[in-house]
Amino acid sequence: MTARIQYDDVEVGTELPAASFPVSRATLVRYAGASGDFNPIHWNEKFAKEVGLPDVIAHGMFTMAEAIRVVTDWTGDPGAVVDYGVRFTKPVVVPNDDEGALIEVTAKVAVKLDDKRVRVDLTAMSAGQKVLGMSRAVVQLA
Repeated sequence: MTARIQYDDVEVGTELPAASFPVSRATLVRYAGASGDFNPIHWNEKFAKEVGLPDVIAHGMFTMAEAIRVVTDWTGDPGAVVDYGVRFTKPVVVPNDDEGALIEVTAKVAVKLDDKRVRVDLTAMSAGQKVLGMSRAVVQLA
């Protein structure tokens, strides 16, 4: 599979479709099972608060994975992402209620590179706070 986006059709500043991803406590438990990361800060409210967190927080790698979905949805090919990195700036706090948390992601093409590659800069927010910093992906386009 290859990216459905053509390099020649993309300009610096091109905005990718934004997306929001809901996160519940059940989501975190499922992710813990899939990832093997059973740290109690991700599912035990009492423990999370005892170690100084405001509540249970989402796994950093989960947050990172949700954010890159904006890019993979845009390209139509997860394999088009050839490099991806972030800095974790704030945790995604997931309260134990019907609403949980929401990760809101926007992205835009920041640089056109050689070999039909672009760098996409992402912004991930939750509860009005930036939760990922320096979130950048290099993407191979068609």
